[in-house]
Amino acid sequence: MSISLEPRNSIQKEVSRLKIFVVGNSRSGTTMMARILGNHPDICVFHEVHFFEQLWSPDEKDKSLSTSDALSLAALLIGKHREGYFSRINPYEYMGAAKEIVSSIKDDTLTAVKVYAAFHRYETLLKGKRIPCEQTPQNVFYIGEILELFPEARVINMIRDPRDVLLSQKWKWKRHFLGAKNIPLLEAFRCRTNYHPITISKLWNAAVTAGDRYDKDTRVFSLRFEDLLQNPAEELRKICKFIGISYDNNLLLVPQVGSSSETDKTVKKGINKSKTGNWQNGGLTSTEISISQRITGIFMQKYNYEIIQTGSHPFGELYYILSFPVKTAFALLLNFKRIKNLKETITRRLS
Repeated sequence: MSISLEPRNSIQKEVSRLKIFVVGNSRSGTTMMARILGNHPDICVFHEVHFFEQLWSPDEKDKSLSTSDALSLAALLIGKHREGYFSRINPYEYMGAAKEIVSSIKDDTLTAVKVYAAFHRYETLLKGKRIPCEQTPQNVFYIGEILELFPEARVINMIRDPRDVLLSQKWKWKRHFLGAKNIPLLEAFRCRTNYHPITISKLWNAAVTAGDRYDKDTRVFSLRFEDLLQNPAEELRKICKFIGISYDNNLLLVPQVGSSSETDKTVKKGINKSKTGNWQNGGLTSTEISISQRITGIFMQKYNYEIIQTGSHPFGELYYILSFPVKTAFALLLNFKRIKNLKETITRRLS
């Protein structure tokens, strides 16, 4: 049966060639930055559709898609964007919009990247906006591909004290009980299982390394989360100038949600400056802090994070060393279905 792809309404209106990508290590302030930018009248924010790594890999750059596959991809992207990353998505519910997206691609050959770009354009126009902005932390490992595919893109790379990241990751499983009801219990279990100070610290190193490769590229702006919290207006002015958009103090009026240690405060808005240095208030053992500092020390010094003197319990060290390969294998097993190319994913985080 042939499928008509004639759009009900043309979506070939003017959308800026500029795309914004907010990237960085998980729990480093990417969501807050996206919420801030989402307050701008021109910007449409997309939250964690995970196109890169989970739905596409670089070796598929020029691979053509059938019309059916293109429709399925478009519908899946819409579902992830509208319902949330953890939702069980029924692509057939979005087939009407998917047809409009695919039909807007005037090239003879359909590819996943073309569908992805058309999806951004479609949803941005649907919201009456002009600039698409995607917040997917893991895209830090695909900055090179992003800049190649979208030369006019702007990448905001968020960096946070690895010890605060460690603490946040340790308690991330609690998000379900602190207001994030969209996070299923199974995901909470996965987060708790995934936690290991060696793994989290090595991933922090990998994310910072990935961002640092483009520190000379004028299309990439790296920002410490702590600087945003302490001087929000000043740092956001820099971000707005970098992107090329107007600044307004109302951009900073974001709900205080997303914490791994406090209940969401959806009514209270503004930047909560207390969300820095929380690792010093308990929650991490001296062994966890010691492990983190040893692994991340070089980059901590580069980004002006003070290394403290702390003891380490020998039995704690032994436990984490022995449990590391087991935890890593279990984490890979739990995440296996989410990854399109396991070898590539591991390589990017180890290179």
